[in-house]
Amino acid sequence: MFSGSFVALVTPFHGGRVDVEKLEELVEHQIEAGIHGLVPCGTTGESATLSHEEHELVISTVVRRADGRIPVLAGTGSNSTSEAIRLTRFAQDAGADGALLITPYYNKPTQQGLKAHFEAVARETDIPLVLYNIPSRTGVNMLPSTVIELARLPGVVGIKEASGSVDQTVEILRESDITVLSGDDSLTLPLMAVGARGVISVAANVVPSLVVDLVDLAAAGDFAAARELHSRLFPLFKILFVETNPIPVKAALAIQGRISPEVRLPLTELSECHQKKLADVIESLEK
Repeated sequence: MFSGSFVALVTPFHGGRVDVEKLEELVEHQIEAGIHGLVPCGTTGESATLSHEEHELVISTVVRRADGRIPVLAGTGSNSTSEAIRLTRFAQDAGADGALLITPYYNKPTQQGLKAHFEAVARETDIPLVLYNIPSRTGVNMLPSTVIELARLPGVVGIKEASGSVDQTVEILRESDITVLSGDDSLTLPLMAVGARGVISVAANVVPSLVVDLVDLAAAGDFAAARELHSRLFPLFKILFVETNPIPVKAALAIQGRISPEVRLPLTELSECHQKKLADVIESLEK
């Protein structure tokens, strides 16, 4: 279920509030473009500054609008285990197909603490769980040995791997059959070459069909064509992280006329010095 190209959906705002109408339009656009799955309330969805009520609103809106056409993998992680359980239960009750759980941030738990955290969520919920390892955001790297142990839990079906290390994915897949999804667009092709099965993509917000093509080519073993497309997409992969995600991707969607570039403090809108280069990159891909 959780393989292919999943989009890490932005959360559109208008006047400080979640723009439900625009969110629904984004879901429709992604489905029409052939995306394989939707991921609301992740890092790209600014989950850290969504209230619990907004978190639930976004998940329920995406689930309702998707209407079973493609899977919804809802972000439900927290640095509080009890809060992660509560959010995951909500996603389960709302009809999400799975839950994406970031490693607890700021706390900097030990590997034993990480295992205990995910074991507790798996024990208290009944929904497929995808782990999310992104040490640049959380301050802790979930080691391959920990992932391999967690992969033995019945509810744990995958991991979004954003450590930046290809070796880490190789180590995980040598001793488990867990589904690995790239958490970094620029590493999707390298990770799929060693056994990953897709990506949770920021770039897919902007060019969903091209990211789908990249993943499909790699999955089919056509690495020559995949390399060519990866090279074409590479400037977008890089510029979408010229400032903190999701600042650039929201600016890109604003350039395309899909949403407002509004982000929630402490994030601020894309600096003027990066606007033209971003617009040029998008224009080159739309030709």
